[in-house]
Amino acid sequence: MRGVDENLATDIAKTALPPAPGTDRYRSLDFADTTATLPAGQGYDLLAAPESAMRWLAAHNLTTPDVQLYEVCAQRMRTLRGHVRALFTACVNGTTPPEESLHAVNEALTSVPTAPLLAWDGAQGLRRIQAHPTDQAVNHALATLAADAADLLTGPDAGLLAACGSAPCDRFLLRTHGRRHWCSTRCGDRVRAARAYARRSGTSG
Repeated sequence: MRGVDENLATDIAKTALPPAPGTDRYRSLDFADTTATLPAGQGYDLLAAPESAMRWLAAHNLTTPDVQLYEVCAQRMRTLRGHVRALFTACVNGTTPPEESLHAVNEALTSVPTAPLLAWDGAQGLRRIQAHPTDQAVNHALATLAADAADLLTGPDAGLLAACGSAPCDRFLLRTHGRRHWCSTRCGDRVRAARAYARRSGTSG
């Protein structure tokens, strides 16, 4: 059964869009974009299985290889992601954020300390470490992502947050080039193709 889950996680990763602009600066933006709706009713969820969720955490330096992720942990990640997406949507639309989403992110923020502590190592000297038990690794990862989302939503880049303008894609991005409102080259090509088709159709009609 585990092998089947790993194969499914690999297939999902192959269909995923490349990282959107801004995800190199905000892990919470990439976290929100771990799910996406694609044309023809397709889509993906990089947190759908514990294996793929673990792979995402490790790729973003939010856990270590010795941590084992269970479905309940992956579900907690998906739940927080939904709340982060709700806050991002409210920011983009200029609407009041859902109270339950504010509560969920604040709860994650305050559940554990996120700052690496100062420690002494005889071989390496002073260094910063994440001093927490392995079984609290997911708590720390969620707290770090919640803090990152709060920084984005309240910082100078909040005004750059946008939703992809290539329907039905529902990913988020930071606008980095003028009016660009799509999250990937694939989505941008789809927008341009649709516009070209509309122009041709209008001419022929």
